[in-house]
Amino acid sequence: MTKQKNFEIYLCIENDRFKIFLLDTINFKNLYINELPIDNSLNADLNELSKFLDDNIFKIEKLSDKFIEDIFLIIDNNIVLQTNISIKKKNNNNVTNQNNLNKVLVELKDLFKENNKDQYIMHMLITNYIMNEKNYKTFIENLRSEYLNLDVKFISLPNEFISKCNKVLERYQIKAKYFMSGKYLKDFLNDEDLELSFMAHKILNGYNSNEIAIVPKITVNKGFFEKFFQLFS
Repeated sequence: MTKQKNFEIYLCIENDRFKIFLLDTINFKNLYINELPIDNSLNADLNELSKFLDDNIFKIEKLSDKFIEDIFLIIDNNIVLQTNISIKKKNNNNVTNQNNLNKVLVELKDLFKENNKDQYIMHMLITNYIMNEKNYKTFIENLRSEYLNLDVKFISLPNEFISKCNKVLERYQIKAKYFMSGKYLKDFLNDEDLELSFMAHKILNGYNSNEIAIVPKITVNKGFFEKFFQLFS
């Protein structure tokens, strides 16, 4: 088999089903989709996930002519945690700038991790900027404002659950490249016919400019915050 770079595999773990996609990122279409209804995806040893992968991994490798080395996991079940944090910081020289913003984001990330040591951050999202007592959806640089207020949402997953998923994938010599929230992705799905794999690919490539890149993402067109990824790895 040959190694190609135009395929991505997405595995969705929901409360009532597993679903897997083989996405052709060049032609932007799913070449393979399959799903399995289940009773509970939080099964302690995820045995059903192993059976599901047994039924699909070889088919995907044969179809793509590619050994699967990594996979993107989309988690959409009750184990996902959402935490909202607000912070208020004084701006240097009473002017907003990227450096001040970046320091606040690092502080918030460290604060979350300090108080949630058992959680893995999937998404860190700025939901609101408050400057001059006005709300903004995007950051405005060089704005005269004594304080910078941020409302930030963290979407996380227990490290224990991630460890269980990784152990299952290791049986197939596959690594989890990234964990994503299914609910977060679905919030962007205005088109009911659009599959999660398409939106996941878009999000990974900077679709939401207010998402902080906590780890390097495979982006082509980097979002506003992508340049800061090394500070969050």
